[in-house]
Amino acid sequence: MEPQRGGVRGGMGAACLPGVFAGRSRGNRPESSRPPRGGAPMRWKLNSSVYKRVPSRDAAMEPDVETPMKMTDAGAGPSWRMSLPHVCVATLTSFLFGYHSGVVNEPLESISTDLGFAGNTLAEGLVVSICLGGAFVGCLFSGSIADGIGRRRAFQLSALPMIIGAAISALTNSLEGMLLGRFLVGTGMGLGPPVASLYITEVSPPTVRGTYGSFVQIATCLGIIVSLLIGTPVKDIDRWWRVCFWVAAIPATLQALAMEFCAESPQWLYKCGRTIEAEMEFEKLLGPLHVKSAMAELSRSERGDDGETVKYSELFYGRHFNVIFIGTTLFALQQLSGINSVFYFSSTVFRGVGVPANLANISMGISNLSGSIVAMVLMDKLGRKVLLSGSFLGMAFAMGLQVVGANRQYLGSTSIYLSVGGMLLFVLSFSLGAGPVPGLLLPEIFPNKIRAKAMALCMSVHWVVNFFVSLLFLRLLEQLGPQVLYTIFSSVCVVAAIFVRRHVLETKGKTLQEIEVSLLQAQ
Repeated sequence: MEPQRGGVRGGMGAACLPGVFAGRSRGNRPESSRPPRGGAPMRWKLNSSVYKRVPSRDAAMEPDVETPMKMTDAGAGPSWRMSLPHVCVATLTSFLFGYHSGVVNEPLESISTDLGFAGNTLAEGLVVSICLGGAFVGCLFSGSIADGIGRRRAFQLSALPMIIGAAISALTNSLEGMLLGRFLVGTGMGLGPPVASLYITEVSPPTVRGTYGSFVQIATCLGIIVSLLIGTPVKDIDRWWRVCFWVAAIPATLQALAMEFCAESPQWLYKCGRTIEAEMEFEKLLGPLHVKSAMAELSRSERGDDGETVKYSELFYGRHFNVIFIGTTLFALQQLSGINSVFYFSSTVFRGVGVPANLANISMGISNLSGSIVAMVLMDKLGRKVLLSGSFLGMAFAMGLQVVGANRQYLGSTSIYLSVGGMLLFVLSFSLGAGPVPGLLLPEIFPNKIRAKAMALCMSVHWVVNFFVSLLFLRLLEQLGPQVLYTIFSSVCVVAAIFVRRHVLETKGKTLQEIEVSLLQAQ
């Protein structure tokens, strides 16, 4: 008889958050005092004076957890086809992120006219940017939510404010209603992407984890492009902007429903003590031939842990500080490179050199999508570190072209080609590494015990730096001039490339447990 599956399939409450969702702390009972779950046979290992139980559906045939095994057994590795549907459902979050980022670009003028704030630049700016505030709030709590109720339920929870917020935005007749809807959407935008990075990293076979991680960036690009296409009729059809918001509710609803049939993260289940369910999910993701080696590898890396999740304060000292430093610095450098300012204000910059705004948006979208597809192909061939450092160097060179192109009085029409070409090359270089790699790399280098909270912290840094860079970009452009500002951005990209070369570990083809061991040995 198949063991009963609990918690994560049964509702929003899950048994991982001590004293709240589980009803008790796992730390209140010693490991040895807990009875086996589901009648599964137990085996005990003694290592470094710590007893570790290894439940299994077939303990007699289980490989010794002392043996340093890879997640792939001898012969062919796990098939990518089994985990692909689960990853595709997870990337709907990234599609929604891109869609909501661009959904108000085309309809903003119509929205302001219909809701009565036409000409109010402050109100128009709030409609666009209030999502950032909501995203910061959602991101800040994403780690606790993902650890508390599991990755699957966190996806469903992130879809809820996106559905409600989109509906409010579509139905509202006031500025206040629009701001409320956009803020709710922002909370879902902040909660979803960190969970998507966690989930994709934890359910993907090592051989295709980089490729799957690139799906996040590709889905974001597709979301932006679809939002621009959906918004095209807004000037010809009255109140079409309401349809644009209703469309956003469709993928959010699909994801919430589809997650009922997706696998839960085996790492999260194992951390919660639900080892039988972890085996079942590994079987669903990797196939039955790879369950034992996957569980042995997971057990080896988790040996000696008490199963409790860490507090945020514990991330800043001890053995976790190094990976937190790498993660927060990478996301800060990513935003300080000026990438989101380039996206947000590309139309303004292109108009300044005589290029129409609609052509600018299309060109930027094509560059971003093209680079993301190339990154998907190369991620598991060249590796994360090569793509990341090369990407930052390419961005530095592209910003250099814009510095030269800003000198119009000497270059004449040539400056237009340098400015436009430099901006497109900047976006292309970003999408090759600096865009997709941090969201993939950081869940790989964070130990299972801190992964969710560490991602929440690093993504929160991303949103804070993003907000301030976007807020100050136009003012700095006016006060410093394009040559000085673009020189600063170029210098940041060079610093980022040096940082990557010195501090970032290559994770290509390694299991999460092998990466964790390598980082511990490097300290």
